[in-house]
Amino acid sequence: MELSVVITLLNEEDNIRPLFAAIRKALTHYDYELILVNDGSTDSTVSKIKAEADHRTKLVSFNRNYGQTAAMAAGIDHAQGEYIVTMDGDLQNDPSDIPAMLMKLKSEGWDVVAGNRKNRQDGLLWRRIPSRIANRMIRNLTGVFIRDYGCTLKVFTRDIAQRLGLYGELHRFIPILAVLQGGKIADMDVNHHARIHGKSKYGIGRTLKVASDLMLMVFFQKYFRRPIHLFGPIGIISFLIGFAINFYLLVLKIMGQDIWGRPILILGASLILAGIQFLTFGLIAELIMRTYYESQNKKTYTIREVFTGSRPSRILEEEVSV
Repeated sequence: MELSVVITLLNEEDNIRPLFAAIRKALTHYDYELILVNDGSTDSTVSKIKAEADHRTKLVSFNRNYGQTAAMAAGIDHAQGEYIVTMDGDLQNDPSDIPAMLMKLKSEGWDVVAGNRKNRQDGLLWRRIPSRIANRMIRNLTGVFIRDYGCTLKVFTRDIAQRLGLYGELHRFIPILAVLQGGKIADMDVNHHARIHGKSKYGIGRTLKVASDLMLMVFFQKYFRRPIHLFGPIGIISFLIGFAINFYLLVLKIMGQDIWGRPILILGASLILAGIQFLTFGLIAELIMRTYYESQNKKTYTIREVFTGSRPSRILEEEVSV
């Protein structure tokens, strides 16, 4: 099978019929499967899907709402296609963009092609402006330069999609997860439509979650395989500053001055304790990291290809001829 289209759904009953129609029209000439993941819908989403389903349709239903990341991971786990597409089920993503994205991925040798909502049809104040700020922060902190991290419409090679490791709410950071797996990523402009049916599941309240997940992504990207390089320097600097403060107070004490009750005394002691704790965290994290890899025979690297030539070298040919 060439293509698996994974769509996550939560209370999208009015979008099911037009969604099926749009997918079938866009992928007429492809051997594809449609994997719909019902993330605990409480309306008639499931019954509408069953009424529209054909031999290409696979429905995966959760017993409750687990979130978009878990739904996306379940869809990818059930996918059998050589290439995997993810998109929202609210019809704001346009299935007609899939063929062009797939062609770009195949012809240019990318592992992921992400959509960029060029003419985004969302509210300016609560959706587009926060999204622009978040996109800039993510680009600057991670060094992964695509224009729109929030667009769900993406095309993956099967190998990269199944090695993403989606947990929590990390679906927003799929491009970074792909790069961590050694994937090559590009983006391209795609259509974006205003929502016609149903209500958006996104709001300004996700900002703090995005910020927290961004810190996690930076840690994964820079320090996951060497956590002591993060905690170690912080611990050493904190310990040295605290030691210097306490040494200064010791000198004052020897000179006969009263140092009891000074705030700087508490600061010095706190910095020494914090330094010891950070160093301890770093050592424990190193042990956990090594256990994670060695207990499962995991490698700290990923090999894209191993090539062995089948023809003898020119030097060997010349020696044989002589």
